[in-house]
Amino acid sequence: MAEIVNLRRARKDKARREREAEAEANRRRFGRTRAEKEADKDSAERAARLIDGKRLEPEKAD
Repeated sequence: MAEIVNLRRARKDKARREREAEAEANRRRFGRTRAEKEADKDSAERAARLIDGKRLEPEKAD
């Protein structure tokens, strides 16, 4: 015999799963601390300075 499903409950469960999935995606996208963001920014700037410092010819100012 088939299992009886309460459609109202199934709809609410589906909505809850969708909200949880969206929240997880937002945590991944925006969940970095200020210190982590600044550390990444500092390392990128440091790498750019290191590369610029090793140029054989300076950039020409037009």
